[in-house]
Amino acid sequence: MLDRGKAERIRTLTGASSVSDAVEVALDRYLRQAELRNDVAAYLRVPPTADEAALGDIPVRLDLDDDEIDYDALYGRPD
Repeated sequence: MLDRGKAERIRTLTGASSVSDAVEVALDRYLRQAELRNDVAAYLRVPPTADEAALGDIPVRLDLDDDEIDYDALYGRPD
């Protein structure tokens, strides 16, 4: 049974135009949070190997093929 008071509070908080839209927003947010919690729990059970962790230290050169923009001037030069 849907608690109309909670549904109305969610509608007000989300700015949804209807209770149905508010429920849809609430379900989407709940699912994203639950998936994130599950992903974090899985990561904690099986942390990355040393090789996988080392990949994070590999420098990456980003080439957007837009020579007219001086990214070093905008953002600084990486160390």
